[in-house]
Amino acid sequence: MEELNDILLQRRDKLNSLRSEDINPFANDFRVSHTTADIHAAHGAQDAAALAENPVDYAIAGRILARRDFGKAAFVQVQDRAGRLQVYVARDQLGEEGFELFRKLDLGDVVGVVGTPFRTKTDELSLRASNLRLLTKSLRPLPEKWHGLTDVETRYRQRYLDLMVNPAVREVFLKRSRIISLVREFMQSREFLEVETPMMQPIAGGATARPFKTFHNTLKMDLFLRIAPELYLKRLVVGGLERVFEINRNFRNEGISIQHNPEFTMMEFYQAYATYEDLMDFTEELICHVATEVCGSLKLSYGGREVDLTRPWKRLSFTEAIAHYGQVDLAVLEDHGQAFDYARKLGLELDRRMPLGKILAEIFDEVVEPHLWQPTFITQYPTDISPLSRKNDARPEVVDRFELFIVGRELANAFSELNDPIDQRERFVQQLSEKEAGDEEAHAMDEDYIRALEYGLPPTAGEGIGIDRLVMLLTDSASIRDVILFPQLRPER
Repeated sequence: MEELNDILLQRRDKLNSLRSEDINPFANDFRVSHTTADIHAAHGAQDAAALAENPVDYAIAGRILARRDFGKAAFVQVQDRAGRLQVYVARDQLGEEGFELFRKLDLGDVVGVVGTPFRTKTDELSLRASNLRLLTKSLRPLPEKWHGLTDVETRYRQRYLDLMVNPAVREVFLKRSRIISLVREFMQSREFLEVETPMMQPIAGGATARPFKTFHNTLKMDLFLRIAPELYLKRLVVGGLERVFEINRNFRNEGISIQHNPEFTMMEFYQAYATYEDLMDFTEELICHVATEVCGSLKLSYGGREVDLTRPWKRLSFTEAIAHYGQVDLAVLEDHGQAFDYARKLGLELDRRMPLGKILAEIFDEVVEPHLWQPTFITQYPTDISPLSRKNDARPEVVDRFELFIVGRELANAFSELNDPIDQRERFVQQLSEKEAGDEEAHAMDEDYIRALEYGLPPTAGEGIGIDRLVMLLTDSASIRDVILFPQLRPER
């Protein structure tokens, strides 16, 4: 710490020295003409002779990440938004004053460079600087090994530093942006309208989750950060917007893990006159399209194992999956007492008063999820755990719903929507009784949503796709924190 303080003082001294020489350490009058990638694209195939025959001036700007000094000359690596380029700085090119300024620069400083491309003796494409300007003085040193910032806590907490020195991290977030753009373009090409719904809601609805609570001073009322946009999007379908989607931020006051962040991104959409079975085909098409565009293949590597997205994907019912992977008879899963005893044998600590569907959900998480590495649709979930889904016409104890699992984690959740307002009210009432019994994730009553359903929600299917988890899959990222620019962390000590 003492050594770091010395370095900080040295850099402050340099800052003051520059100002005393009438050099602005935070200049804003340098004009950039090209990126480093432009220069690589234009001259990457040219040899030394061709570059010398047709010299072209370029103006680039970026951060100094490395330097090698040789007395009257030096090489520096300059990084901008598009990549990196080596710059050759020499006294006879910059002049005495310009070179003296360069000698005062540190790693991390942002500079503007004007120069012409050439090949070094090792044949590396470089820029011979004819002019160099300090644009921003860095008052803190880069990590000692700038190319290997590995402390996870530092990387997440100081993402600006992570992006600055780790090219692979940059690439992840460039891909994230590309993935979101591809999802948006795909939805719009299928005539879905992108909409925005409230992030602060009087009732935390659309999912079973513990919400974040706030208070509006003017209205003198409690509000909740949304846990899902579902009930608002379905109101829009009632209003005649038959295909809607939202790439949205959701907030759930729950645990943090490599799969969960309290603030996360989903793409949620609703299509009138469709069923959950239609959405299985739609989901395959969407994810395969995005994977092909981003990764160039439907066969990916994740955590050292292959994931094959080639269609069609496997489909199993909820209880079939438990019976298969848990090696248990289906009859056990249909009886409350036997299912509870089976859960206890698995080491699960459950309340015997829990509905059968919730017991099965706990069993599923334990014995099925870890095995669902290749893309698998799990269908026919218990009605007990699906308060917003349409009951199956032939088997009312289950709903018309699927969840998509890839690499052992849920990636998407979809229903044929419940559009019977009487049934919906009964489900909400049941949820209220569970909330009174202590379930903080149970759904609240939403009278306005019931009223909307009474005007008539067309037969509709809806789905939510976890954007963060999709990015994890397509970038081979082990933790959700690796694909969220600023993940939630404990306060810095």
